[in-house]
Amino acid sequence: MSEPVENEQPFSLHLVRRDPAQRMARFYAMHLAPTLFGGWDLVREWGRIGSPGTLRITPFETLEESERALQRIEKQKRKRGYL
Repeated sequence: MSEPVENEQPFSLHLVRRDPAQRMARFYAMHLAPTLFGGWDLVREWGRIGSPGTLRITPFETLEESERALQRIEKQKRKRGYL
């Protein structure tokens, strides 16, 4: 039997916010990716569902720092109505 393949993205999140009354359909996606130099990148993409989104990559030196940033942003987005 072969070994199970580990997920290369330990943390990924996809949030959606819809409000038909305001004709709003948005997404916010985040994942953590290791860098070639031992650090971690927080990769974020957001925009209207069905359209290309805006992409932002924020580098961090440790996995713990990048996890805290992801969790902080997730909390903010959930307060704004993203599910």
